Amino acid sequence: MSRLLADPYQPGSSLVHRWRPVPKVVGILALVALTAVLPTSAWPAYGGMGCGALFLVVLSGISPARVGWRLLALEPLALGVALLALFRPDGVNLFLTLAAKSTLCLTWILLLTATTPFSGILAALQWMRVPGLLVTTLGLAYRYLFVLAEEAERMSRARRSRTLSPGRWFTWGTAATVAGQLFLRTADRAERVCAAMTARGWKR
Repeated sequence: MSRLLADPYQPGSSLVHRWRPVPKVVGILALVALTAVLPTSAWPAYGGMGCGALFLVVLSGISPARVGWRLLALEPLALGVALLALFRPDGVNLFLTLAAKSTLCLTWILLLTATTPFSGILAALQWMRVPGLLVTTLGLAYRYLFVLAEEAERMSRARRSRTLSPGRWFTWGTAATVAGQLFLRTADRAERVCAAMTARGWKR
C-alpha cells in the first residue's frame, strides 16, 4: 500500500520530462478525450494508441514495472464499471471496448503523473482557467494523502504490535477499527487546517 501511495513522479531528463507542463497536460487530456469517443470495436485504433503509449513510456525512461503495478492496482475499478456492460445486448463486445478504453485512459494519466511534478500539473490547470477552488482542493488532497497514509501505517503497526496471534476475523475487525479512527482523525485534521488557513486570510 505504501508503495502504491508513493509519489508517482519519477524524475528524469528525457525528452518527455522536458516538455512543458501546459502542452503536456493539454495533450494528455486530448488523448483521453479521443480515446473516450472512439467508436465501439475500433481495435486498430486501440492497438495504435496502445503502441503509442508504450513508445512514450520507453522514450521517457520511467520504470515500466512501476507504471504496470499502478495500472494493475487501478484496473479493478475500471473493470468493475465495464462489467455492467455484460448485462446489455452484445455485452461481451461492449465490455471489451470499455476495458480497452479505460486501460488506455489510465495509462495516459499514469504517464502524465510519472513525468510531470504535481505542482506543474496544478500550474497547467490554472493556465487552463480551471476554477481556483478545484485546483486548491486538488493540491490539499494531494498533500495530505501522504500524511494520512503514514498515519494509517502507524496505527496499523501499533495494532499489530499489540496482537500475538490474530485470526482472520480479528484482522478484519482491526482493519475496520483503524479505518474508523482514521476517518475521525481526518475530519478533525481538516477542521484544524481550515481554521488555520482562515486565520491566515484564506477565503473560501
